[in-house]
Amino acid sequence: MEFIREYADWFYLIGAVLFILTLRGLSGPKTAIAGNRYGMIAMAIAVLTTFFVADNPVVWMILAAMAAGAVVGIARARTVPMTQMPETVALMHSLVGLAAVLIAIAAIIHNNKLIELGPDLLTANGITFHEMSRVHLFELFVGCFVGAITFTASVFAYGKLAAKKWAKTISGAWVKPVQALIFLAMLGFGIHFFLSGNMTSFWAMTGLALAFGWVWIAPVGGGDMPVVVSLLNSFSGWAAAGIGFTLENNMLIVAGSLVGSSGAILSYIMCKAMNRSIINVLFGGAMGGAAAPTAAAGAQVQRNYRSGSADDAGFLMSNADSVVIVPGYGMAQGRAQNAVKELANLLKEQGVTVRFAIHPVAGRMPGHMNVLLAEADVPYEDILEMDEINSDFPATDVVLVIGANDVVNPAAKDDPNSPIYGMPILEAHKARTIMVIKRSMATGYAGLDNDLFYNDKTMMIFGDAKKVVEDMTKAINGTGH
Repeated sequence: MEFIREYADWFYLIGAVLFILTLRGLSGPKTAIAGNRYGMIAMAIAVLTTFFVADNPVVWMILAAMAAGAVVGIARARTVPMTQMPETVALMHSLVGLAAVLIAIAAIIHNNKLIELGPDLLTANGITFHEMSRVHLFELFVGCFVGAITFTASVFAYGKLAAKKWAKTISGAWVKPVQALIFLAMLGFGIHFFLSGNMTSFWAMTGLALAFGWVWIAPVGGGDMPVVVSLLNSFSGWAAAGIGFTLENNMLIVAGSLVGSSGAILSYIMCKAMNRSIINVLFGGAMGGAAAPTAAAGAQVQRNYRSGSADDAGFLMSNADSVVIVPGYGMAQGRAQNAVKELANLLKEQGVTVRFAIHPVAGRMPGHMNVLLAEADVPYEDILEMDEINSDFPATDVVLVIGANDVVNPAAKDDPNSPIYGMPILEAHKARTIMVIKRSMATGYAGLDNDLFYNDKTMMIFGDAKKVVEDMTKAINGTGH
């Protein structure tokens, strides 16, 4: 359609503005639905505009790919449980990286084919020949290796979050030298490709980038995976932006830049919440990896702790004036968010003040706990971030920790030898009474024992999170055994 071709830049500008409004809407739970709608409209505008301005598109292939993607996407969105959302997000990032690599490969093969045919033959057949400039080669160089790293790193992150056997954490003195060697070799071949256009160097660069993505993320400890997921989100955006330059698509450049910058900012915020630098997270391996087996082998079995029942917990909470609930991955794993909402409502009916405390890196991805509580329709005003709630813990009668571990570990403040020393935590240990729901005394995802579990004020309640919370509700209602 000539109208769309003529005003394509205006349509792209409208789409860009809508993408910016999307990010603004997603910054808060009350505006998130509107933000999602802006994003859907923007993407529809971008896809349709690109479809009509493309030169000689193979329509049936494009429509077939879009239909297949829509079927898979809708099916996955309808069936994925909330406990698998982090690994689903990581897998989506991998597809963006793979798309960037495939587009770069297609662009180079297409250019080489034109060179083989020759400018004279192309001109005779009415086809304009434009040999790739140094700028285009640089764009392909950046877009391809960033996309390749994003692809394999995201696949590994998916495997680790999904607890796949093939996603094994690697450690040892050899890791960093191997990472450096692969990275330097990748850059060397990439620079040679940029300077000469040599295809052998391009394939070598791509293969090394794929390998680097894997060995780069494999040593990262489990406790740092939320930051990794956020950073890979940023990388997928930069890969898309790089390919946008190659395709000369302004909308892809803008959208990729927005995703890349927002992901980078979020990664910075999360690192700040952990009192860590991004370099330390990605190359230090401080939280997890080698620490896990030592902790799991466990000094904790030699320490005394106090355990209780759901009935005991129900009695204490129903007689409290204030209760703070700290959710963690255990709540997601047990799919207990709706049971927790029912418990909170019951306590409110009895005059207890109930609030939820969220740590920035709780769960397996940024905002994981917020998503779960929103799914259960927990009021937004009851959900407080770490900086908002920490000063209230000393005056709180009961803190109920549901499957959280490292984000409430007092060692972050008290033990200079702890790998998480200096990390800001939810100061649950300052409350008058602490109750912790866990399946066992096993260490958390970062592989560290938790001093909170052995505190004199702490009562451990063992079992599945959903079952324990439901039993607490029954005890408060007087319908328990």
